[in-house]
Amino acid sequence: MAVSERRGLGRGSPAEWGQRLLLLLLLGGCSGRIHRLALTGEKRADIQLNNFGFYTNGSLEVELSLLRLGLREAEEKSLLVGFSLSRVRSGRVHSYSTRDFQDCPLQKNSSSFLVLFLINTKDLQVQVRKYGEQKKLFIFPGLLPKAPSEPGLPKPQATVPRSVDGGGTSAASKPKSTPAVPQGPSGKDKELVLGLSHLNNSYNFSFHVVIGSQAEEGQYSLNFHNCNNSVPGKEHPFDITVMIREKNPDGFLSAAEMPLFKLYMVMAACFLAAGIFWVSILCRNMYSVFKIHWLMAALAFTKSISLLFHSINYYFINSQGHPIEGLAVMYYITHLLKGALLFITIALIGSGWAFIKCVLSDKEKKVFGIVISMQVLANVAYIVIQSREEGASDYMLWKEILFLVDLICCGAILFPVVWSIRHLQDASGTDGKVAVNLAKLKLFRHYYVMVICYIYFTRIIAILLQVAVPFQWQWLYQLLVEGSTLAFFVLTGYKFQPTGDNPYLQLPQEDEEDVQMEQVMTNSGFREGLSKVNKTASGRELL
Repeated sequence: MAVSERRGLGRGSPAEWGQRLLLLLLLGGCSGRIHRLALTGEKRADIQLNNFGFYTNGSLEVELSLLRLGLREAEEKSLLVGFSLSRVRSGRVHSYSTRDFQDCPLQKNSSSFLVLFLINTKDLQVQVRKYGEQKKLFIFPGLLPKAPSEPGLPKPQATVPRSVDGGGTSAASKPKSTPAVPQGPSGKDKELVLGLSHLNNSYNFSFHVVIGSQAEEGQYSLNFHNCNNSVPGKEHPFDITVMIREKNPDGFLSAAEMPLFKLYMVMAACFLAAGIFWVSILCRNMYSVFKIHWLMAALAFTKSISLLFHSINYYFINSQGHPIEGLAVMYYITHLLKGALLFITIALIGSGWAFIKCVLSDKEKKVFGIVISMQVLANVAYIVIQSREEGASDYMLWKEILFLVDLICCGAILFPVVWSIRHLQDASGTDGKVAVNLAKLKLFRHYYVMVICYIYFTRIIAILLQVAVPFQWQWLYQLLVEGSTLAFFVLTGYKFQPTGDNPYLQLPQEDEEDVQMEQVMTNSGFREGLSKVNKTASGRELL
């Protein structure tokens, strides 16, 4: 399981304990693009550590500070353990969950882009094997030198472990900055051998990779493999602690994430402008304004604030490698509120709440109970995903939970719209306001199509776009999601704006028509759980 290097909760009341736990959960995602993963008692054969899009002169640093295999010395010497670094297609990562247990990734002789770091515990060395065309992919032992913290201090030099190339020439006679790049006739590089330290029954070593040319740019996937745990029922637990630092020339963000700071800032301004414009419409039509209209305004402003904090987080991640903790907490809070408000508002509009009734039916109450509870679970899953490293054992579980819960919410919010359409279909042929009911029916059908399109574009088309485009253009996925959300907000506001000629807001003006509508709703089953609402002299509902 994953081990966190944070302070304990300490003693205190249950309320204080819960507050501290929530704060630690919210602050857990503040590691940024400098990753630290500690796993104890791990039994997985393949661990997907991270994915990152590199430009030219981008660098990857990996420090394995602890690897404890937990076996006898004779057994450890025959283990097949190591890292793999591969360039993957855009929007895809290698999946090892369904592979044959006899197919070890460390034993592949691939013609595609692949680098293997084979840990040899017997000879205390790490063999580096490169496959494919990698003329400008430079691999160095040790970590990158750090800049001096004070003026006048010499720059620290990276420690170069004992290294011997595939021809047997000692690396001690070579310059420290000389990577292993010569290509053999078979397409496989001469092996670079790194030193492996053994202390207190654990192993450690470090290396860094530099992307030397445009031909080597792309999306890279780093994985750890313990092939001896591939056989089901014969897994041996091991401990591992690894630090991963990724960086591009312009900052710590991946190639696909670099435009997100500006994108989220622009979209925050757009949602803010839409919210201000919507409030101005409400102020000019106070007579036709209902509670749901103010809820729509709150949703637009919450969305804008959430995007603003998201943009600021990306700015600090790019410059420092991690966000500011307080701003990260504010983003999680506003993201939680935005998600809950979005689905609740869509369902309330679809049910006709505050427009034509103030009380929800029993069926609608159940739907709202499901949506609210699912949104709480979805936001918890989102925060957990942000607070976990990709290599954590529960990372994929929470990711699947988030996908499933989001799918349930998208399906649940359609039920109130469908029920309203059925009610209007029944009412259009039985009461005396056929024209008005037909207009409302047409409006509800349009709204149903809008919700379907919104779900389709933000959940399906966006994912297909992320898979299809090159690695440096994957930010178009976020652009499509945010653009579709803004378009949905604008169209919903236009359809349900508080104007006198909006058929959705036209209420019956005579008590006789109320009696007819009450009879229709009772006969159709839509009246279940509803109570009659008195009107003022002007004909509006008392809200």
